[in-house]
Amino acid sequence: MEVVAGVDLGGTAVNYTIVDQQGHFLIDGLCEHPALAKQGPDICLQQIADGLKIAADKAGVALSDIVAVGLDTPGPASASGVLSARGSTNFVHANWASFDIREGLAHKLGKPVLYLNDANAGALWGHYSIFGPNSKETSVSIVIGTGNGGGIILDGNVVKGKNGFGGELGHVLIPYQSIAGTPGMKPECNCGRTGDLESVCSLTAIERTLLPYFLPRYPGHELGKVDLHTAAKLVRGMAEKGDSLSRDVFRVQAHGLGLFFDEMINTFDPDALIVGGGALETGVEFQRWFIDEIRAGMPPQREEQVGIPIHVMPNGDTAGARGAAIEALKLARQGGLA
Repeated sequence: MEVVAGVDLGGTAVNYTIVDQQGHFLIDGLCEHPALAKQGPDICLQQIADGLKIAADKAGVALSDIVAVGLDTPGPASASGVLSARGSTNFVHANWASFDIREGLAHKLGKPVLYLNDANAGALWGHYSIFGPNSKETSVSIVIGTGNGGGIILDGNVVKGKNGFGGELGHVLIPYQSIAGTPGMKPECNCGRTGDLESVCSLTAIERTLLPYFLPRYPGHELGKVDLHTAAKLVRGMAEKGDSLSRDVFRVQAHGLGLFFDEMINTFDPDALIVGGGALETGVEFQRWFIDEIRAGMPPQREEQVGIPIHVMPNGDTAGARGAAIEALKLARQGGLA
């Protein structure tokens, strides 16, 4: 029984999935193993291999049945999986600098490995879940988390770009000055840009920009009684319950996303727009409110494009592993993994 594995390497956990040749997932929900990325390549890659054996057992297959592995990690990294010489939040150990993580894992496992960044992998899963295998549609996905990731699927294929930075949508500039109710707001991103999507639409944006902007307008609000880092993590739950300040925060994020999606509509004329991440790990009612606010934040659309749907990404916590597995399966079927 030949199967393909998906491995999503995060900061604290490695998430696995197994998919058969027909595209059926053999693991439901999360299958996690601790991530030891901060301890360097040798320990981390062994930890991934150990967890893959556990995942294979859970799926009811032998390790030898896995013919290829799709791996995704946060960036920055090249399209082929060479990590940045400057490192990153998850890869702080000195030995990760310029490390070829795809080749390293392939050598450790003795199996072909395909690499995607985590946002592109999530975008691929969102696209696949809506349009199915062998699709030729185009979609644009945004994943709202601590930062803001994204991905573009063009005619069914992931846009990786020359240097692997294709789909770095969080750093696309938006006309934030046109967001209603935010005069004088100056959102700054950790990357150094002012007014990119991440500077408005992320957990970091809530802590650095949106809460400091709105709290003075709500004297005595309970979020003002705790530090901003703690308060930022409480906003989503309070917004879901209808808290006015928290809704203001998420309305700004939705309207910023509406401006961004307008740019993507005029660039790609996509078949679908997809939103995922922690911001939308909520009940259906809040998800609908948020999507309605995205549309409210869009400039007027052409009549032909008004009907482009906005979907909530399913299986958000396993999207990366699923997307990486789907990409590996596609290339394995085409004979592109050797």
